Amino acid sequence: MSGKNTKDQILIIARELLASDGLAAVSFDAIARRLGRTKQAVLYWYSTKHDLLAALFLPWLEAEADIAVQSVSRSSSRDEAIDSFVRAIAAFHLDDLDRFRMMYLLPQTIPPSASEPHSVKLLEKVHPVTDRMYAVLADKLSNEPVAVRQEAFAIHSAVLGLVLMFGLSDRLKDPLKHSASDMIDALIAALTSK
Repeated sequence: MSGKNTKDQILIIARELLASDGLAAVSFDAIARRLGRTKQAVLYWYSTKHDLLAALFLPWLEAEADIAVQSVSRSSSRDEAIDSFVRAIAAFHLDDLDRFRMMYLLPQTIPPSASEPHSVKLLEKVHPVTDRMYAVLADKLSNEPVAVRQEAFAIHSAVLGLVLMFGLSDRLKDPLKHSASDMIDALIAALTSK
């Protein structure tokens, strides 16, 4: 197994463990067992659990930002940009609720003492990605830089809240009274000009 393949396999196994059994199940020993390698082979690629989780998270965040940039770049008006952004981000997350949970819910469950030493390094990578995502939407909203950045953040947060409710409904096997497409339309209507 080549080095790149081993590194990719480690991430695949970590995703499977997270999705099936939660964060507690993700250990270097468990990954090594599934990989058929030693724990040292896993540690070679990811020396800490935080490094492993960051390797899972950052590509997903970058993919989300790419989709946001792509969707908004063709918009010619504020309302069209909001519509495109909301639909693209909602579709991205509703398509893979486990990925959404790992991106936006899992980090909230990690005790601060377990993540503090590594948080600064991770945030140095996260902030440029989120800045890119919010800047492309903010550029379509108006000319007030601080206010539009805040509005772009609020719009993104609203979409994440919508996805959160569908994720909760999915996990509890208790369908919401409205379809995802109806709720996306309702959110867009609430965020755009009347």
